[in-house]
Amino acid sequence: MELAPLQKTFLFAGFEQVKAGIVKWPMSVLRLTSDSKEDLINLADKILQEWRQYSDSAVQILAETDGTPHHTITPIARKRDGQFELDLVLRDNQTSLEHPDGTYHPHKDVQHIKKENIGLIEVMGLAILPPRLKEEVKQVSSYLVGEADTVANYHQEWADQLRFQYPDLTDKEKALEIVKDSVGAIFARVLEDAGVYKQTEQGHAAFMRFVEQVGILPD
Repeated sequence: MELAPLQKTFLFAGFEQVKAGIVKWPMSVLRLTSDSKEDLINLADKILQEWRQYSDSAVQILAETDGTPHHTITPIARKRDGQFELDLVLRDNQTSLEHPDGTYHPHKDVQHIKKENIGLIEVMGLAILPPRLKEEVKQVSSYLVGEADTVANYHQEWADQLRFQYPDLTDKEKALEIVKDSVGAIFARVLEDAGVYKQTEQGHAAFMRFVEQVGILPD
């Protein structure tokens, strides 16, 4: 995430000395950059307070349900080129009938790879995967080349999809590479699931509604 560029930049009213923007990342991230640590902290707190009470029913964002708050922020701070930089990752812990583990949590179809909560390290793009996968990816690669008849039940649909995509695969090393690449793609989906604002035209517009609610200067 640290290397990800900004897809939209703006200035917040009253904090003109702080560069701000939306990071091009699967999760919903605001990046603030300034020479002043105090200004950065004050603006970050303003954004946090606004997020805690912000709702947008058009994109299933609710600040609270029956008095239970849903919103917080995961902050990531660094110093870059002599300036202070703060990434603010918007989080929402709602649940629903469709997604009982969390609306913005890894969804059922990717939980065979990652079902645990998305923590700070994963937010930043480094996958922390369950130890069981070390042997399970080998088993799936063996399945792809016909050396194994079965895989773990929770991997069966995934393994069958890969076998359909690569029906003539015989090289086990190539199969292992394919499986590992697929795990990486699924982890990217995990981050997308955890993103409050999706990488769509509707999601970008909704993210800007929140930013405008905090208060930005006109272009």
